[in-house]
Amino acid sequence: MRIIDTHFHWYPRSVFEMLCKRSGYPRAVPTSRGGYLVSPYEGVSRTDTWADWFDLDAMLEHMDNAAAKIGCDFGVVCTTGPGGAFFSETDAAHGLAAAQMWNDEMAGAVARYPGKVWASGVVPLQDPKRAVEELERAMKMGLVGVNVPGSIGPRGETRIDDPSLEPFYDRAEKLGAMLFLHPTDVVFPEICGGKDGALYNSLGKIIDLSLAIYRLVVSGIMERHPALKVYVSHAGGALPYQSGRMDKNSNAANLPRAPSEYLKRMYSDTVQPHALGMKFTIDYYGVDHVMYGDDYPCWNPKAALEVFGEIGLSKEDQRKILSDNARLVLNLKDPVPEKQAAIA
Repeated sequence: MRIIDTHFHWYPRSVFEMLCKRSGYPRAVPTSRGGYLVSPYEGVSRTDTWADWFDLDAMLEHMDNAAAKIGCDFGVVCTTGPGGAFFSETDAAHGLAAAQMWNDEMAGAVARYPGKVWASGVVPLQDPKRAVEELERAMKMGLVGVNVPGSIGPRGETRIDDPSLEPFYDRAEKLGAMLFLHPTDVVFPEICGGKDGALYNSLGKIIDLSLAIYRLVVSGIMERHPALKVYVSHAGGALPYQSGRMDKNSNAANLPRAPSEYLKRMYSDTVQPHALGMKFTIDYYGVDHVMYGDDYPCWNPKAALEVFGEIGLSKEDQRKILSDNARLVLNLKDPVPEKQAAIA
């Protein structure tokens, strides 16, 4: 069986090398770890990468070596993770140019590894019209959706439930594009600073993610777009565990349904290094709404598969989460054999 990893971070080095050639903002500089320090605008520099993020061949080999021990191999869906904020926080022109370059690289990887690599794209949400146009282009190239940051613009002053983005959500719904949400390291690092990242990496990222996703609920976006597909990374963040508080405290949103009903329409992954937490995510969203993920290279497939194996799911439910759900929900296509293509 081919396991489909839906939470996998590969970054095309060419986009960062392009930014390194710039003297003005946005720009980037290489780091000693083989990654890049990225500055979307003056006064802000972020690094969340090291060499492992950029070598797709080596990453796929590492994944397959881990899966071989259980008689499987891996297919992956590339997502941007924390770097996804960049395209929506720099100025719109540079955001679009970088997004187009990124999406072209993603489509190229899909073409090089048919049936093994799929990918999502990015869009410049600070300009909703350009975002819609790039979303349409990404989907035409065969990408499965786009990554949506929790905040937009310099210093994250615009949120993802801003009314200006309604055309974007409308188009994403009509195209069947999956919207991938992941912590983007913009809003919470300052209040969760120190302790060598322990506070931010353990809790700050989850708060960032959970608030962004819940905005899609209380703003009415999920109500107005009932077919919108939303992927909640990191096993749903804090949302499943705090679902009862949301139903209790969100009356002011005037929603026709309980907030938890909208949350359970979303999809989540298995990025939870704790079997009890992973099981709770599956119980909350339902086995048909959870897809395997291991956050590589931030986590690793060996450990993720070990935790997944501790839950004690039936073979049928294991197969759904490890492969079938991703193929169905993301509409993943395998290459058509040459003889079959010729007959057609």
